[in-house]
Amino acid sequence: GVAVSPALAAAGPAAPVCVPTGCRGAPGRVAYKLLHNLFANYSSALRPVEDTDRALNVTLQVTLSQIIDMDERNQVLTSYLWVRQAWLDAHLTWDKDAYDGIDSIRIPSSYVWRPDIILYNNADDHFSGSMETNVVLRSNGFIMWDSPAITKSSCKVDVSYFPFDGQQCRLTFGSWTYNGNQIDLHNQLDTGDLTDFVENVEWEVLGMPATRNVITYGCCSEPYPDVTYTLLLRRRASFYIFNLLLPCIMVSLLAPLSFYLPADSGEKVSLGVTVLLALTVFQLLVAESMPPSESVPLIGKYYIATMTMITASTALTIFIMNIHHCGPGARPVPPWARRLILHHMAQLCCVYEVGESCKSPRQALGRQVGRGDAGGLGESHGEREEGAEVGGCPRDRCLCHHDSLLRNVDYIASCFRRHRASQRRTSEWKKVAKVMDRFFMWVFFLMVILMSMLVLGKAA
Repeated sequence: GVAVSPALAAAGPAAPVCVPTGCRGAPGRVAYKLLHNLFANYSSALRPVEDTDRALNVTLQVTLSQIIDMDERNQVLTSYLWVRQAWLDAHLTWDKDAYDGIDSIRIPSSYVWRPDIILYNNADDHFSGSMETNVVLRSNGFIMWDSPAITKSSCKVDVSYFPFDGQQCRLTFGSWTYNGNQIDLHNQLDTGDLTDFVENVEWEVLGMPATRNVITYGCCSEPYPDVTYTLLLRRRASFYIFNLLLPCIMVSLLAPLSFYLPADSGEKVSLGVTVLLALTVFQLLVAESMPPSESVPLIGKYYIATMTMITASTALTIFIMNIHHCGPGARPVPPWARRLILHHMAQLCCVYEVGESCKSPRQALGRQVGRGDAGGLGESHGEREEGAEVGGCPRDRCLCHHDSLLRNVDYIASCFRRHRASQRRTSEWKKVAKVMDRFFMWVFFLMVILMSMLVLGKAA
């Protein structure tokens, strides 16, 4: 019977009201009656099984929606998950025919018993659990609970190959108080659901396999099952290549050019020190984002090797500048250095003076020295002829035979010869420095290229 208000009863019989098909109000009140009958003698504090000695099967399925943040320094992964739990409640069943065909209802999750499935490797300060969403309750007692959650999980970060690294972050779910004899936890699928995943700009998700583990802890003798989802991540290295690696390579290519600068410019050491400071800034940027661990990142190793190379090049530059600025009092170039550096290395590095040829500097130098020697011989021969002529001249016609004049001329000639010899020694030491500059420039260029290829090859 339908209740009629006293006002309508006093008004007498009314015209019949036409209710369209399907516009029935009875199922709402039937659902209210169903809810009242189900929870009249129900307690959400006890495990809903008919036999307390049997374990309750709980299935778990995790959907990865978004990777919010990956904190490498603190080794914490922040992700947005959809967690689906399903189990069978033996105390919440009904005959759907007795309740106007109602097969399922949606009620607050706090009304029913829920398994205390938590994230074991939780790294959140507040331990915030899942959102209090409704559960779907069916007539056979099957309960399905879908709840979104923002989780912070601890993840062991290996930055040995940064920025070409990949990470494996585990999400381990299990019951905190119920052992395997009370709750038997299973994964619904062999992998996490990635159909609704929002692509991350820094990380690429390669997969999310799921495994079930049964572990016996030291505190208890009972087994505790858990489901572990392994999130396979690979870093998108384009950002770090264009902002950290390529600038380092270009800056390190400037270091060998300090050998090409003229020694008289006074900027050779300044260039090396400037490049060293620039690489130090890049290394500090990398160190701020990496965890303080024993494993040095690949890009950090490249920075250390490059800085060591630039330090060595700056020290060699100081040594070569000392050779270049040898004064007139320096001793002559040793024969082994003359043969090795001024001939073989000069030809190898294509270092030649004005008038020499890059292809055959030795022949051109030989011709020039031959002409200089011939001139010198001719000059001495002329001097000897002149001396003979002077010596043969009559004493009453010239004054060249005076001893004082001869001593002065001999002193001037010896001073000129000493000056020429000191100039020759200085020019030879300068050429030695120039040849060593060119040689080390090509050596360090080759080292920079090889280090860059090794870093990229190891990353690949």
